Amino acid sequence: MTKSDVKDIKLAAKGKLRIEWAGSQMKVLELIKQRFAKEKPLKGLTIAACLHVTSETANLMIALKEGGANLALCASNPLSTQDDVAASLVEDYSIPTFAIKGENKDTYYKHLNTVMDFKPQITMDDGADLVTLLHTERKSQLKDVIGSSEETTTGVIRLRAMLKDGTLQIPVMAVNDSLTKHLFDNRYGTGQSTIDGIIRATNILLAGKKFVVVGYGWCGRGLAQRARGMGSLVIVTEVDPLKALEALMDGFDVMPMNEAIKIADIICTATGNKTVLSVEHFKKMKNGVIVANTGHFNVEFDYEGLLKIAKNKRTLRDNLEEVTLDDGRKVFVLGEGRLINLASAEGHPPDVMDMSFANQALAAEYLVQNKGKLKAGVYTIPTELDNMIAELKLESLGIKIDKLTEEQKKYLSSWNEGT
Repeated sequence: MTKSDVKDIKLAAKGKLRIEWAGSQMKVLELIKQRFAKEKPLKGLTIAACLHVTSETANLMIALKEGGANLALCASNPLSTQDDVAASLVEDYSIPTFAIKGENKDTYYKHLNTVMDFKPQITMDDGADLVTLLHTERKSQLKDVIGSSEETTTGVIRLRAMLKDGTLQIPVMAVNDSLTKHLFDNRYGTGQSTIDGIIRATNILLAGKKFVVVGYGWCGRGLAQRARGMGSLVIVTEVDPLKALEALMDGFDVMPMNEAIKIADIICTATGNKTVLSVEHFKKMKNGVIVANTGHFNVEFDYEGLLKIAKNKRTLRDNLEEVTLDDGRKVFVLGEGRLINLASAEGHPPDVMDMSFANQALAAEYLVQNKGKLKAGVYTIPTELDNMIAELKLESLGIKIDKLTEEQKKYLSSWNEGT
């Protein structure tokens, strides 16, 4: 029997259909899976993965298993698990899975430790929780780990902080920094899925609403574009002058947080940072404001602090809480401050996760190929692999592009041909 901790194994049949549908949209990962099945580059290795347990992630796990890997999977967020997918991974694919939507903090960390009990040689993270555990409570396992890979911006930020402190002791592939990841997954995936999550939680009309996007990184850019596309009046808040200038020239209003929160109908954080919306900010918001987060961790706004100053709280719909303050103003909080695109919706579409998880699969293969050659550090996947993924994606979409002529190649590599 496959070891597991899932909500209900009877949900497997539904989950398998979802996995198959997602797989039909993930053409690049399918090509990698087919090659892995023949070459078995991960044969005999154990991979522990802490990722959002979704139908797209399931297809990555299946590809890795085809490559010869032994797997153990847990959730990287308590609200992002699709319980039917988790059940199918266990029942239909015999992949040990430890994830339950809505699991509490104790269960979350129990699952992290459970996958580490499988004694992995490679770890995969979405938020760097496994790597952190490995460098704190599970240090004895460091000597057996070839390396790790990291899916998201927040995780890369943590890893670079570990590297700066001299704490990081293994090589980690920053999958998030691949161009075929953050330029597409973060911008188009987060943009669409965040809007999807907000609408599913609230069923509100976005047209005409003042929509504040907190942070103008790649995720914030995508969200701002999609909110404008739905007819919202988009306002951006930033701390980085270059990003603020870019937002302005992209046609968005830019203003300080203290001004934006007073007029906002909807506020969504996308910074990867902590307490960008504080209790003092909540005190200044107008009645009826909707607050959500699309960053990885539930620390971007002070949800617990808000509850401390609240007179009453009640749940109106799934992932929609009405918080009433002492003066009668109401703040509507989505998904308890967790990333709304997975708490309320289904996360990124499989078409875009195709490229992200192609990067993850190739990162695992790269770590194996370079075992013992990489020092402790944070590495970007080689450009040639990034370009290969883009080429495969275009090919799968039936898109052809031009190629440089020999004359053009020579011109671009030369310095002595001017006017």
